Amino acid sequence: MTRVLAIDLGGTNLRAAVFTGDVGALDMPSREPAPASLDSFVARIQALRTEAGAIEALGIAVPGLVEGAVCRWIPNLPFLDGVDIQALFPGLPVALGNDAQIALLAEVVEGAAKGMSDAILLAIGTGIGSAVLANGRIVAGAHGGACSFGWACADIKDHGEERSGWLERVASGRALDALAAQIGLADGRQLIAAAQGGELAAQTLLEVPARRLGTALAGAVALLDPQAVLISGGLAEALDVIRPPLLAALLRQLPSHLRGIEVRSGRFGPGAGLIGAALAGRAGKEWRQVR
Repeated sequence: MTRVLAIDLGGTNLRAAVFTGDVGALDMPSREPAPASLDSFVARIQALRTEAGAIEALGIAVPGLVEGAVCRWIPNLPFLDGVDIQALFPGLPVALGNDAQIALLAEVVEGAAKGMSDAILLAIGTGIGSAVLANGRIVAGAHGGACSFGWACADIKDHGEERSGWLERVASGRALDALAAQIGLADGRQLIAAAQGGELAAQTLLEVPARRLGTALAGAVALLDPQAVLISGGLAEALDVIRPPLLAALLRQLPSHLRGIEVRSGRFGPGAGLIGAALAGRAGKEWRQVR
């Protein structure tokens, strides 16, 4: 079995683990700060290789746009823009992917979408990451950025923004933070906890981003006809309170033959990126072809 060094690289943190074939045995280490420069990134990966011993492949999830082994646009780690990761580690096979696509790989192979041929994943945290499984393949698009649902819009009056899309601005963790402030709470996590605790004001506020998510998702479901929509990231913790208004808005915009769509939480939560990176490293460059 190929020994893979799996890396889940976020905008502020990094996780790493050695994968030898058993997802259940994959350690979920505490996060360490993400490298601040290209030199420190390369040095850290090399140090992890040395610590791990004989590594035969590298799987990496990054928070941005990827083409093959090249990072095209990594907004929070701009030192990676334009960098060919394979060229940095010659002789070591590299599987590189957008973090949401990598997370979807984990859910399809071993998680909440196992056995499915078609699914959508929304990773909703500070922002919104997304990925699509279509006919057994994770869709990349012409430039690696297919299915970026954070840029979906259900408001014809919106003027757009250079660095974030409408759905991300109105339904991500940042939007929840702003809503929480309206009732004197510190952030979106407190808002979710209050809603789950039965506080009517918090539940009412959460209905707004939930309806926006459902309305925007209707277009994606109509286009792709998935078996399920998976919610991961921080908002997955609130699925018990956001699912009813989300589903109501979603189903209202769909024809009858698509109204059986299921909305469920991902299995792996914040660990999906690391598990997916391990599985991608094992699969190699064609990791998006799940079956």
